Amino acid sequence: MPLTPTTTPPFLAVLVRGLFAGLIAGLLAGGFAYVAGEPHVEAAIAIEEAATHAEPATGAHDHGDALVSRTGQRGGLFLATGLFGAAMGGLLATAYVLLSRRRRAEDDGRSGLLLAGAALLGVVIVPFLKYPANPPAVGDPATINQRTVTYLLMVVLGLVAVWAGSLGYRSVGAQAPPWLRAAAAVGGFLLVTAVAYVVMPSFEEVPSTFPATLLWNFRLASLGTQVVLWTGIGLLFAALMHHERRRRAATALPGT
Repeated sequence: MPLTPTTTPPFLAVLVRGLFAGLIAGLLAGGFAYVAGEPHVEAAIAIEEAATHAEPATGAHDHGDALVSRTGQRGGLFLATGLFGAAMGGLLATAYVLLSRRRRAEDDGRSGLLLAGAALLGVVIVPFLKYPANPPAVGDPATINQRTVTYLLMVVLGLVAVWAGSLGYRSVGAQAPPWLRAAAAVGGFLLVTAVAYVVMPSFEEVPSTFPATLLWNFRLASLGTQVVLWTGIGLLFAALMHHERRRRAATALPGT
């Protein structure tokens, strides 16, 4: 079968573009986290160390005895965000290929952006509103396993909520007014999200003495890092796929 502009690119080609987009977006997110988040991490660690020196019997962690120094942790930040971004870009590319039959062939760029936006909503924003990120000085070590499991479950429920919104959008029918399809999508998403928020347990472990401004700024920086990551993945992947479609279209023209 001759290659045409509407033929879906091979999976490996799409995967490579997803990995590359994720790697670059991860490095950008690492830069944002370093500039916007590291000062708040340092401030939180200083509070924790002050409490440790004041009450050594409390069992708080001493970062001076950590296996990896703070300098090493800061250097590893870019490695961690780069690898995480590449992994997320690979997953996005895989979803892009798996959903290719539901996608209009000429919408390569738009589809990549929609998938990245759906991931940002389901994987980041929905869990964040229920379980916002906390700095190092916040959180009971005894509940870390429970908090990790519930957070991962919340990520799954966030993806289910996005799927429910997509299902609601498609279930109304193509002949329905756009506002009705949008309302069905929002309704399906909010229904699953509301049920998840009610069913899932809550954790109130922020000490009353912890500075509220520091906590708020840390959470904003954490959320901003994820927004930079997924926005970067979506834009870069969309641009790469759009360029690939144009290249394939130009290559196919002489043979038509």
